[in-house]
Amino acid sequence: MTQPPGPAPQADPPADVAGSSVGELMSNVMKDVSTLLRQEVELAKAETKAEAAKAAKGAGMVGGAGFAGYMVVLFLSVALWQGLENVLDGGWAALIVAALWLVVGAVLYATGRSEFRRINPKPERTVETLQRVPDALKGERS
Repeated sequence: MTQPPGPAPQADPPADVAGSSVGELMSNVMKDVSTLLRQEVELAKAETKAEAAKAAKGAGMVGGAGFAGYMVVLFLSVALWQGLENVLDGGWAALIVAALWLVVGAVLYATGRSEFRRINPKPERTVETLQRVPDALKGERS
């Protein structure tokens, strides 16, 4: 025998909100949103700091290598200039060495510029999680 349909049984409210007023619930939601936003700011700071550390490390290494390379290049340039003076006039020899270093400098500048362009200042994970916040506030899952 079947029971006649009656009113649907009422589900008990979840234990963590039972007996809470709407004001208390809204206060808890606002506190959670505030905590979430503070955590996102901290994540953005950490990501930005990590990228800045990478850039500083790279710049320091390039600077140190540049100085050491400068000393080597200086003496090699003088030796090349002296060697060319055995074949050409001194002025032409100096001009050839200077033109050679102009080309090398242009190549190094272009390479260094492309390295700096690969640095990503945008905190990717922070942007990704912040895009999920509106859906999370609506109760949706991504």
